[in-house]
Amino acid sequence: MAAKLEKTGEKGIYRAHRADCAVVDPKQRCSCPYTVVWRHRKKQYKKTFRTFKEAKEARGKRLAGDSRPGSRDSFEDYARDWLASYRGRTKRGRISDRTRNLYRRDVERWAIPFFARFKLAEIEPPDVRAFVTHLEASGLRASTVRSVLAPVRAMLATAVEDGSLASNPAREIRVGGDSDEQGEDATEIRALTKAELRQLLAEIPDEWRPLFELLTQTGLRISEAIGLQWRDVEFGEHPQLHVRRQDCRGEVGPLKTKNSRRDLPLSPVLARWLWRESQGKRDTAPIFTTKAGTPLSDRNVDRRVLGPAKLAAGVPWVTFHTFRHTCASLLFEDGRDVKQVSKWLGHANASFTLDVYVHLMDDGKGDAGFFDDVLGAAQGNTRATGDPQTAASEGAGNVRRLAS
Repeated sequence: MAAKLEKTGEKGIYRAHRADCAVVDPKQRCSCPYTVVWRHRKKQYKKTFRTFKEAKEARGKRLAGDSRPGSRDSFEDYARDWLASYRGRTKRGRISDRTRNLYRRDVERWAIPFFARFKLAEIEPPDVRAFVTHLEASGLRASTVRSVLAPVRAMLATAVEDGSLASNPAREIRVGGDSDEQGEDATEIRALTKAELRQLLAEIPDEWRPLFELLTQTGLRISEAIGLQWRDVEFGEHPQLHVRRQDCRGEVGPLKTKNSRRDLPLSPVLARWLWRESQGKRDTAPIFTTKAGTPLSDRNVDRRVLGPAKLAAGVPWVTFHTFRHTCASLLFEDGRDVKQVSKWLGHANASFTLDVYVHLMDDGKGDAGFFDDVLGAAQGNTRATGDPQTAASEGAGNVRRLAS
């Protein structure tokens, strides 16, 4: 049975008495909600509120001109429609298919189950904050929480644009560690000292040390390192690493920006290790895998390898990105200028590099040999007999070069 609407002292606001409400005298109080009634484009709409104050505020917004009705869609229905049609843009242009796939996975895995009981129009900022708390309680890092929240924020922004929501309840929601300027280097910029680096690498198990030495030498993002294949290594007189793709949470795809596509010199010690490990491997096989040969998960490596090592080394603040900062610091110390470091790290421009790392540098990109001196004592597992240059001269057919 429909609720009985009783007039109040405010035009357009009614007391929606429930069928089982036993209060007859209007002067007596009951717990029944209030309903706001208004018209939009010659059609009548209603919305119910728990208190008279909430109903009065909503009525005020209607009188101020915001008479569009809220969406009656469930969060899940709207989300699935949005995922099927979204073609949003970023500062760099339209989002890629890979980004859309990540959006779909995160919304379906995290957002839809959490907001399953909500109508789209019912979601308020406290609900979004509760969602963020839920993600953090699930063990996700702040950067991952931001990634999961991004499609939800974009979807709710679309709902505002098409009139399904009056405002975006996720717009002002912050994630722990957020700063005013988001981005790959928005978190605190802190590099390891040489002593800290050697201590940390000494705590890394031998089978994992080459990955972390490569991160230090190249400044690769962890997604770029996991995405490396054997065809990306060029041996010879001047061994190089060709950065051409990334593996972001299991999605192999294009690099973050066009500037991320770059060629980096390899130190002799790391080149020798790569040469030895490359023998018998398919060109398209990943360089770094699990013991079973399956693709790496950065979360698992963080939890099982980096996590225990950084605690044992007394540097609990270290993340994968710390090795990127450390690479920049070592390059600057060796006399590289900001333009060269910018190209080494794959930044969009040198001014961004200056904003992130305030240093003065020398001219010339040079080689990577000095990394062997820096890493020295921690490179026991990568020091091996054999030389990629010698091996290359013995058989040109064995030299791997980037496929054109």
